[in-house]
Amino acid sequence: MSETFGVRVITEDLKSREYERRWWTLGVLCLSLVMIVVANASLNVALPTLVNDLHAGSSSLQWIVDAYSLVFAGLLLTAGSLGDRYGRRLALNGGLLIFGVASGLAAFAGSATQLIAARAVMGVGAAFVMPATLSVLAHVFPPQERKQAIAIWAGFAGVGAALGGVISGWLLEHFWWGSIFLTNVGVVVVALIAGAFLIPSANEDHEPALDLVGAVLSIAGLGALVYAIIEAPSRGWLSASTVGAFSIAIVILAAFSMWELRVPEPMLDLRFFRNPQFAAAAGSITFVFFVMFGMIFTLTQYLQLVLGYSPLEAGARMLPWAVVYMISARRSARVVERFGQRAVVSLGLAVVAAGLALLALSGLHANYPLLVLSLVVGAAGMGMVTAPSTGAIIVSLPLNKAGVGSAVNDTTRELGGALGVAVLGSLIASLYRADLPVSAHAATTSLGAGLEAAATLPGPAGAALAHSARAAYVHAFDITMLVAVGVALLTAVLISFVLRPVVAVEAEESSELQAA
Repeated sequence: MSETFGVRVITEDLKSREYERRWWTLGVLCLSLVMIVVANASLNVALPTLVNDLHAGSSSLQWIVDAYSLVFAGLLLTAGSLGDRYGRRLALNGGLLIFGVASGLAAFAGSATQLIAARAVMGVGAAFVMPATLSVLAHVFPPQERKQAIAIWAGFAGVGAALGGVISGWLLEHFWWGSIFLTNVGVVVVALIAGAFLIPSANEDHEPALDLVGAVLSIAGLGALVYAIIEAPSRGWLSASTVGAFSIAIVILAAFSMWELRVPEPMLDLRFFRNPQFAAAAGSITFVFFVMFGMIFTLTQYLQLVLGYSPLEAGARMLPWAVVYMISARRSARVVERFGQRAVVSLGLAVVAAGLALLALSGLHANYPLLVLSLVVGAAGMGMVTAPSTGAIIVSLPLNKAGVGSAVNDTTRELGGALGVAVLGSLIASLYRADLPVSAHAATTSLGAGLEAAATLPGPAGAALAHSARAAYVHAFDITMLVAVGVALLTAVLISFVLRPVVAVEAEESSELQAA
């Protein structure tokens, strides 16, 4: 009896300490999260430097960026499942170690091939870190505080996407390109030391079974899908290779779905998607990140190539977006408690559409205040969508599936973001080429190529070509943003329909049963 009482006292004391330190724990989790997101968004500004220092061609540059995303997205579900089984602390620390070592190797890579390999290994580490951060959060915070903590987590996740360009631009102006990766090593050391005191060990009564077949199928299926999305813009959306890659992905993911529905303890129970709250949350995250990443991708080029800002200046001008996004995400939890997920998420998507519409009206000679207004409005809407949707996914699942739930959230983000860059990037490129005259053949591959071609022409001819190229890009940008407006509004309508009040749904089902 005394031994049992002693164990109980120790357990309660540990839980008390975990609760007292929970906000410090959240700080470590957010630090780890921002590092992962920044690594996914920061490398674009360094590409011109890599061309000179590593003699990287266009294909190598693409895979220096995409190797990370491909491995990261493909492993997320499996990494989340392994974290649920073997411990969230082990998954987080193991992922941080892999990420830190790979970042150090990337910083001193001597060739494009070495850098691609290091980036792929960084993706492995990131796949374990990101779902583990949300899983630890779900265990540390009690239900009454969990949504608020998730809102803060979601705010930092969005801020990382905007900070990537600022941090990379500053480092490139003061150091060499490897410093972008070397800073990750310092962050990893801090996170591991702080985590040793603040991240609790897992003490689950039930360890989920290891679903090896599901893991293999999810890695292959998601990897094939992300690969198809990445390659589609350059190879053509209707080319044989693109259609083949999408077909392979669909077949493998269909096999994954069939397996998960049959196995006694699935890695991802697809029956969760029958829950309207869960399904609507996953869908809203996918489409809001489709819009978000597509907007950031096209707007970055707009700021640098049309308005003439340096990478650091362009990144700094995105900071209002990051600040408002964090504030909106943090406040959204309380707003949802008052008005409900349906109203807040649907309204948030409508606000996103309004911000994008303002962005489309910016024009070739946009002034910065108008740009800030459009960014602030869009960021407010995105924060209203992502934080409640992330919270809805986590609270819809049992705690022993928090890792998989976190991975579902992260996978929808990655797929939505990759699709946004691919689809909106392809659209703006096609519209840009269509607007240029046939005589400007050298400028039709991209706006960057157009400005380079203009620089080789003498006097008025070069100035005229540069003006035509910029005007064509601005027109293409405006139309692309209007397409994104349509996506946001359509998603708002769908979410509002899926999340109809439960009372109304039950009344419909009751009347149908009575009629039968």
